[in-house]
Amino acid sequence: MVKFAIVGCGRIAQRHAKHIANYGELVSVCDIVEDKADALGKEYNANVYYNLQDMLANEPTIDVVSICSPNGLHASHSIDSLNAGFHVLCEKPMAIQLSDCGEMIKAAEKANRRLFAIKQNRFNPPVDAVASLIQEGRLGKILSVQLSCFWNRNSDYYANSWKGTKDLDGGTLFTQFSHFVDLLYWMIGDVKNVESFISNSTHEGIIEFEDNGVVVLEFQNGAIGTINYTVNSFGKNMEGSLTIFGENGTVKIGGQYLNELEYQNIKDFEITNLPEGNKANNYGNYQGSMSNHDKVYENVVNVLTKNESIATNSFEGMKTVEIIERIYASAKTVRQNGQSANN
Repeated sequence: MVKFAIVGCGRIAQRHAKHIANYGELVSVCDIVEDKADALGKEYNANVYYNLQDMLANEPTIDVVSICSPNGLHASHSIDSLNAGFHVLCEKPMAIQLSDCGEMIKAAEKANRRLFAIKQNRFNPPVDAVASLIQEGRLGKILSVQLSCFWNRNSDYYANSWKGTKDLDGGTLFTQFSHFVDLLYWMIGDVKNVESFISNSTHEGIIEFEDNGVVVLEFQNGAIGTINYTVNSFGKNMEGSLTIFGENGTVKIGGQYLNELEYQNIKDFEITNLPEGNKANNYGNYQGSMSNHDKVYENVVNVLTKNESIATNSFEGMKTVEIIERIYASAKTVRQNGQSANN
């Protein structure tokens, strides 16, 4: 049985712990907020630590450390765990700086340990089906793509939290929409050129970065695309969709979380009998992306015990961070008075 530890005992850790219990054993948990660590440890009968180094030094039976801490700590917590000789499963985003991703990969290679990146939207049934179509060449040459991310995150979401801070959150694309950016790289390919505009329209004084943006992309294969994203959808999440235009077909994956096949018109082919996907992550006042962590943990265990292929490797996790970093580097910030300035 694969033995796991969790670093960071917030909301997402609850989901990790649930699936660890189904696919392995949760041995220990760690959080500097003692009440959170105590509660999760008690629920799963796991050893409790308030300091990562203490846990790494005193739990030699651990196989995998699951990193569920704030975004800005992913790199240091992953590297410390890898250096201690453990495999690592890192929540999204892999890090909030490209250079940190490189250091994480180097640490994994030096320690001869696996570094798994979580990109659970790849497991959404319509996403999986369309990705297969592209790989099989059924859509022909990909001409253009449109990614729409229209969610709601109000002030309560950011209250008394690391979310919204530049150092620990990193930006709206990192925390809310990195899974969506991953799908562009995974399905369409690498990015050649980026131009973007961002603004903070309703969250001034609440978050330290943008709450909406428009991005234009040129891919290495010649396709062009756009990303339109916001957390200002009134009252609730509206849509998470991906529309792909190819020589031989057009498809749109939609719903709130890329969980519905909304449109298809494909030459001599039709996608049928899609299985029902998992429910979205429910966090009380809002919902997150699709909950496919069960498939992530199933893959981790099978990689380590059956030599199965890894679902999302660390290089792919790094590419997501690279694309987001390029978007922010190219961004011009639109002020409320209509003026623009380079970030």
